[in-house]
Amino acid sequence: MTRRAFLKRCGAAFLGAGMLTSGYAWLWEPRQLDVTRLTLRCPRLPEAFDGVRIAHFSDLHVGYHSRVRDMARLKDAVQAEAPDMICFTGDAVDSGTDALADYIPLLASMDAGLGKYAILGNHDYLVHPDRVADMLVTAGFRVLRNENVLINHQGAHLAVVGLEDQLMGSPDPVQGLNGVPKGLFTLLMMHEPDYADTAALYPFDLQISGHSHGGQVRLPWVGALLTPPGSRRYIMGRYAIGDRSMPLYVNRGIGETHLPIRFLCKPELTVLTLRTGEP
Repeated sequence: MTRRAFLKRCGAAFLGAGMLTSGYAWLWEPRQLDVTRLTLRCPRLPEAFDGVRIAHFSDLHVGYHSRVRDMARLKDAVQAEAPDMICFTGDAVDSGTDALADYIPLLASMDAGLGKYAILGNHDYLVHPDRVADMLVTAGFRVLRNENVLINHQGAHLAVVGLEDQLMGSPDPVQGLNGVPKGLFTLLMMHEPDYADTAALYPFDLQISGHSHGGQVRLPWVGALLTPPGSRRYIMGRYAIGDRSMPLYVNRGIGETHLPIRFLCKPELTVLTLRTGEP
């Protein structure tokens, strides 16, 4: 084989590999939903809530290369897990609210006995936070904006606190905790995961977040190539934060933004099972 022929074959091989990788990242992986199941032991969790299952998803980015069939896939996966609670941690939309109307029936069809809860993300604030919140309420979600809800189950209670977005809003943990009895197990919903360093200074037992998309594009031995402000330290999966090792879980999100691709970073539905006891 001549040197020229060898170089042509190498060039063709690299070109073909690049086209295959691009097709995978654009057309295949964003359509593949990964269900992550995780059990967390929580010392302050009341016995009545032992075994409670939370379906957590984030970052729909509706309107940016989103498809109704992807939301239908998410809805089916949520319902198959039969969760007790459903938590959505923000960025319902990407750059406008018009497309969200088509997705409300699917969001509304998600069901959980202990309720559905949502917060807003930075993209929701950039577009129209009140309009996004109203549409999520129409879909049956309780939208928490520096506020909390006390959930009653078999005579016991836990609190769910939702804070405003860190980048575009004004998160106020003191206001969010207002009325929560001292010592009560408290779940924090916060869009940006890096806020956990602040949250760990307050009596939160667990923080769940999104925002990072896991980086959207990850490489072997390198990890995420780029993450947005607010998710530079905590990017995906489980962490233990601060002196008391407050658990943080960062969901990789459902949709995409900026680039309509995912690589080695599938969309994620997280199912958290909470158990009473020491970690």
